Amino acid sequence: MKRFHDWRYWRNILAFTLGVVLLGALFVLIRFSYQGAQSYAHPHRYQRATGDDPSQFDIEYQSITLTTEDGIDLAAWHTPSQNGAVILVAHGYAGGRSPMMHAFFARHSYGVISWDARAHGESGGDLCTWGYYERRDVKAALNYALGEGHAEKIGAFGESMGAATMLIAAAEQPQIQAIVADSAFAAIGDMIQVVVPHPIFSPFIQFFTVQETGLSADNLRPVDAIQHISPRPVFIIQGEADDTVPPDSARRLCEAAGEPRLLWIEPGVGHVGMFTAYPEEYEIRVIGFFDEYLLEE
Repeated sequence: MKRFHDWRYWRNILAFTLGVVLLGALFVLIRFSYQGAQSYAHPHRYQRATGDDPSQFDIEYQSITLTTEDGIDLAAWHTPSQNGAVILVAHGYAGGRSPMMHAFFARHSYGVISWDARAHGESGGDLCTWGYYERRDVKAALNYALGEGHAEKIGAFGESMGAATMLIAAAEQPQIQAIVADSAFAAIGDMIQVVVPHPIFSPFIQFFTVQETGLSADNLRPVDAIQHISPRPVFIIQGEADDTVPPDSARRLCEAAGEPRLLWIEPGVGHVGMFTAYPEEYEIRVIGFFDEYLLEE
């Protein structure tokens, strides 16, 4: 009898210990997932150094404020057009407007409007939605270009989150006449599978992200939006060694797009790495794309 009592005692101790361990693991899982969702929805703001602007590339510009339809002020730069066309430039997640990319287009006589997305850099807003509400940022820049910018032709360029944002915005804004999307994700749900450190966290992070933003993965599918852009041209770029968005994203987007569509992929190139890996070819291809579809009659 005593031996039976001892066996039950140790069984209960073991069960209690396992229960505590499982509850602890669940607590850690939930806490980590909640913190992950919070960090994704409220990214660390890029801190711009003094002089980090287009003037370092000898480009004239003015600082402007864009106001979105939901009342968020965006810090932006504007360089007037010398050829009748303006390029809207959107940066990636947790980044900020790039003086280099601003100058990249301005050197070729394009007008340029680049801005810090909501919840990024020096712009207002506290919530990042990876393109869903950021499409309103694009609309604010578009309205400025059509109004005070006096643009005749509008092109859009985006990197990573900015590229996804441009595809979503262009599907709704027919005034955007040509789009270059560098390293866009095809669907946010697929990207989460890549960036989340372990698959077990993915459903929890998605749950808390929905609670924080009110959006589900179905709300962020550039692969669906791109179907509504044709007959306006899209140029899709991605490196096959992309470890931030699924490396097949560019192909999926291209397959979903109507004509005209261009696709450029290269092996061994990482996320938003094509410009660095092939700077001269990048300039020829991207500027050539906009020249063809915005400047040639």
